[in-house]
Amino acid sequence: MAPPSGNHTGDPTDNRSDIRDFLTSRRAKLAPERVGLPTSRRRRVPGLRREEVAALAGVSTEWYTRLEKGHISGVSESVLEAVARALLLNEDERTYLLDLARAARPARRTSHRRKDVNIPSSVQWMVDSMSMAPAFVCNGRSELVASNALCRALYAPMFDSDTAGDRGCASFPRYFFLDPGSPDLFVDWEEGARATVAVLRAEAGRDPHDRALRELVGELSTLSPDFRTMWASHDVRIRHEGIKRLNHPEVGRLEMTFRSLNLPLPQRAAHNLIIYTAEPGTPSEDRLKLLASWTAAQTSPPPG
Repeated sequence: MAPPSGNHTGDPTDNRSDIRDFLTSRRAKLAPERVGLPTSRRRRVPGLRREEVAALAGVSTEWYTRLEKGHISGVSESVLEAVARALLLNEDERTYLLDLARAARPARRTSHRRKDVNIPSSVQWMVDSMSMAPAFVCNGRSELVASNALCRALYAPMFDSDTAGDRGCASFPRYFFLDPGSPDLFVDWEEGARATVAVLRAEAGRDPHDRALRELVGELSTLSPDFRTMWASHDVRIRHEGIKRLNHPEVGRLEMTFRSLNLPLPQRAAHNLIIYTAEPGTPSEDRLKLLASWTAAQTSPPPG
């Protein structure tokens, strides 16, 4: 098997460093005993050695070394699958590796940058119809491009923040890392911040031609030490679901379950519909209903 060839074009979307750092970080996190290898006190670095990963993947050490240096263009998907299995990558990490490979191909590098997709009015109507559940649509940069009134009331500190910008488009990454009040709203701030960075990392692999995303990452890397540290971990997450706990300034502590549904939109745009619900019979449900009643009163038209 010939070693993979590299990208020497100087293209701004050259992702060899992302490939190198991702594979190196996954190898360092993988303990030998997890793949059935003996543990030795003579190991100088954590995780597996390159030759061990190569043996597990069924390729030569020279070949894997070149791959880990970022030379991924032209590598078959079956071989990348073997590397993913050797490194025990989860489904999101496996998808990210395949996305990095697709982005490195010459055909992708000559494509035009994707433009933002306008949200159809039918999607906004659907979101607005969910009057008892906070709901919003996020793009790949974790910006809220559509939301209902209850969502805007729930995340009022984020929508009102200077980080929302002139367009009033609330942004989870910018709010988490650029607004000093974000830890007051998010009970599990660090967990949420890491998940937000992991979602951005996955999107950067999927669509490296998104100039706005590159600019966002550059801005946050410059202004936030926390973001720089989390970005360097190369963690990836494609689907973000679970429990959200907030300290709302008006109704107090809220604990909600949130689910994410992919919205098929044109130009491979990554948009997800996120819906929050509180468990029936809990204080959080009562507080969410209270917030919904206040929101309805504020948004209802005056009697004619």
